[in-house]
Amino acid sequence: MKNETIFIEVFGSNPVMKVLDFLITFQQFDYPLTEIARNAEVGYSTLLAFWPKLEKNKIVIKTRRVGKSDLFKLNTSNPAVKQLIRLDWNLINGIEEETLMH
Repeated sequence: MKNETIFIEVFGSNPVMKVLDFLITFQQFDYPLTEIARNAEVGYSTLLAFWPKLEKNKIVIKTRRVGKSDLFKLNTSNPAVKQLIRLDWNLINGIEEETLMH
């Protein structure tokens, strides 16, 4: 098992959070759904159960098609996504500050 990120530690290790955590961490890259599922350590069928909601709410966007695969990435122009990224950074910085004080 990988070390848990602060994001997962705070918000829980459910599939949606694991996918969001992966996409926030690697926001500059796009991935096919199979890679997102594997890297986020969630089942592909589980990912398919909630992925349409992420697309509908513009949390993720399709970037391109390679062969038969659509590639997606985090929609960093979405204001809600910007807040999630900011929250993730604030959590990381809070841990760093706490570590420095002790």
